[in-house]
Amino acid sequence: MRRHRFNRRVTRHALGGGDTPRWIPDDVDVERELLTKAGFHSFDDLFADIPRNLRMGRMRVGTGLTEQEVVRTIDQILDRNKPYSKFASFLGGRMPIRYLPAAVDAILSRSEFYSSYTPYQPEASQGMLQALFEYQSLVVELTGLDAADASLYDGSSAAGEALLLCRRIHSGDRFLIPASLPWEEKSVLENYAAGHPVRFEEIPYDRTTGSLDLAWVRRAVADGDVFGALVDLPNGFGHLDEGLPEIKGILGSVPLVAVADPLALSVLEPPGAWGADVVVGEGQGFGQPPSFGGPLVGFFACRREHVRFAPGRIVGATLDAEGRRAFTLTLQTREQHIRRSRATSNICTNQSLLALAFVVYATTVGPSGLAALQAALAEKARALAAGLGGIEGLRAPRFSASFLSEFTVEVERGSAREFLDRLRSRKVLGGHPLADPRPGRSGPDGELVLTATTEFVGPKEILKFESAARQAIGSARRDA
Repeated sequence: MRRHRFNRRVTRHALGGGDTPRWIPDDVDVERELLTKAGFHSFDDLFADIPRNLRMGRMRVGTGLTEQEVVRTIDQILDRNKPYSKFASFLGGRMPIRYLPAAVDAILSRSEFYSSYTPYQPEASQGMLQALFEYQSLVVELTGLDAADASLYDGSSAAGEALLLCRRIHSGDRFLIPASLPWEEKSVLENYAAGHPVRFEEIPYDRTTGSLDLAWVRRAVADGDVFGALVDLPNGFGHLDEGLPEIKGILGSVPLVAVADPLALSVLEPPGAWGADVVVGEGQGFGQPPSFGGPLVGFFACRREHVRFAPGRIVGATLDAEGRRAFTLTLQTREQHIRRSRATSNICTNQSLLALAFVVYATTVGPSGLAALQAALAEKARALAAGLGGIEGLRAPRFSASFLSEFTVEVERGSAREFLDRLRSRKVLGGHPLADPRPGRSGPDGELVLTATTEFVGPKEILKFESAARQAIGSARRDA
C-alpha cells in the first residue's frame, strides 16, 4: 500500500491555524519565505559566520516509518549489542559492575521518588530532602570530612569542582595530579581549568611499586605557586599508595583533594583522617548498573571551613516552628540561586534519584556487608593475579603495591588493545587499556591493562580468563 506524505498545509487550515504554522516547518516554500523576511537569500547566507569546515550540512532523515517499522528497525539495531552478561567480565575502573539487591529498584521505583524532580525551594518535599540528608551523612561517614553536598553529575566533574574550590582558597597557578590518573579524568580537569591560569604538573610514579614519588612532590611544593594537589585511592593502576598519609604533611597549607572509591572506603581509613581537605568520587557502583556509561552520581565532601566555596547545594536538618525535626536547603551556592559573580559553579541540579540509590544500596548491604564484599573481591583478585602472573608474556600484577579488587597487567608481547581484542573474541572482557588515546598523549609506560574482579566472577570465570590469555599471548607470539 502506498504511504502518503503528511500534508502540512491542509492540516494547518484544518486545525484552524490559517496561514501560520503551529510548528517549525520543513516545507521548502515556507523556509524560503522565512529566509526572505529575515533578509537572507539562502541558508548559506544565514550561517555565513560559521566556517564551512564546521558545518554538518542538512540531515538526510528520509521518509517516515510506521510504528511497527520503527519497532522492527530498533530491534535489529539492538540485536547488534553484546551485553557484558554474555561474557566473563573483568571490567572495573571507576565504573564497577556489582550485583544490585532487588530492594534498590523496588524503592527507587516508588512513584514519590521516581517522578520527583530536584527540590528547588527549602520547603519542597520533606521526604526527598531527608533522603538527600541521609545521603550526605553517609558520604561524610565514608570520607571522614565535615560536610557533603547533595551530589554532582559524576566523579570526574566532582574532581573538576574540587580543583575550582582549591583555586578559591589558595593562591598559585600549579595543580599537581598523578601521572597514573585515568586519562578521561585528566581531560575533564583540563576542561574545568580552561579559562583559568592553571598549569597541570604530573607527579611521577615509582616504576616498581606504582606509588607516587613523594620526593618530587616535596620539590614541587618548595618551588612555590602550587594551589592544590590531587591523589586517588586506589590509584589509576588499581593499587593502594601507602605514602598518601604523608602527602598533607608535605603540602602544608596547600589543599589536598582525594579521589576515592566508596567501597574501598568501607575498609580503609577515611582520607579526611590523613589530611585530605576535599574527597570526591564516583558513586555509580552503589545502586546503579553501568548502563552504557551512565547515568552516574558524583559525591563531594569537604572541611567545614570550605563549605561556602563548595558547589551545588547542601541539605540541612533543623526544627520547625513546632519543634519538630525538619529538612531544608541550607546552602545553595549555584548560579540559579545567587548572583553569578558569587556562584561557585554552574551546576544546575543534582542527582537526587541516584543519590537515593546510593543510600538504599549502602544501607541494604550494610557496613559489615560492604566490608565483606570488598574482602571477597580482594581474594578473587589475588587468585586472578596469581593465575595471570604464571603466563609467559604477561606481568601480573605489574606493580608491587598492595591492591584490593583491581590491579594492572603488563602485556609483554603485542599491544594491550590487541590482547584485549583477542580476549573479547573468546568471550572474555579482560579490562581497560591504560594508554591515553588523545593525539600527542602517551599515558603510563608499557602496554598496560587495568583488570578487576566482580561479584559475578568465580573460579570458573578466572580459569576462562587464564585460558583465553594463554591463547591470546600465543597468537601474539605467532604473529610476531
